[in-house]
Parts: sequence; structure tokens; C-alpha cells
Amino acid sequence: QVQLVESGGDSVQTGDSLRLSCAASGNTGRVSCMGWFRQAPGKEREGVGLFYPKASRSFYADSVNGRFIFSHDSAKNILYLQMNNLKVEDTGMYYCAAQRDFRRCGDIRTIASFDSRGQGTQVTVSS
Repeated sequence: QVQLVESGGDSVQTGDSLRLSCAASGNTGRVSCMGWFRQAPGKEREGVGLFYPKASRSFYADSVNGRFIFSHDSAKNILYLQMNNLKVEDTGMYYCAAQRDFRRCGDIRTIASFDSRGQGTQVTVSS
């Protein structure tokens, strides 16, 4: 089992930047992919991005591509999500998730169903 703890959420203005952190512990060696998804009130969950730690490859949803960037500290087992040029529509609770089975890693839309997920961190962007 993998435990995930998110941090870094805050209330900011449009155009600002934030960096979210996802600290992983437990059986992290078996993780095939990780990702972030978000949930805003009245909206469906949205996969934000997918990261493959062993290959250091990233994939992003169209809505954040070019603004959000993953980085990974493998020694500390922390996945970062750098969010730049934030928009009001980026508001939501952001969750980190991890998946062991590589076959379930291919689709950003399924991140919310991964093996493990954290408790979330709130991001609020106002104009």
C-alpha cells in the first residue's frame, strides 16, 4: 500500500503560481504511475496530469498543458505539480493518486480510480 499526503494549496489571484506537493510513503517501489486530479463543486472530476516516475514522462490534460509541470524528487518520493498562470477555472480540490498496475496507467481520465489517493489540498483562484 502507498500513502499519499498533498500540500501546497492556497487562495491566489489569476495569473499567480502555486506548487503542490505529493509526499509518498510505504511501498513506493511498486508504483507504476502517479497523477493529479481535481474536483470543483458542481463539476465532474478532471484528470490533470499523469506521471511515470521510472521513465520520468509526463502527460497533461489539454486544459492545463503548457501551464502545469510535474517534477519528481525520487530520493524523497515527492511529486510536485507546478501550476503557472492560474485561472479561475483551476479552482478545486486537488488530489494526488498512485497506481501499481501499469495496465491501468494509460488514461488521464481514470486517475481518480487509482489504487491510492490522498486527502486533497484546496486551490482557490479568484479574479
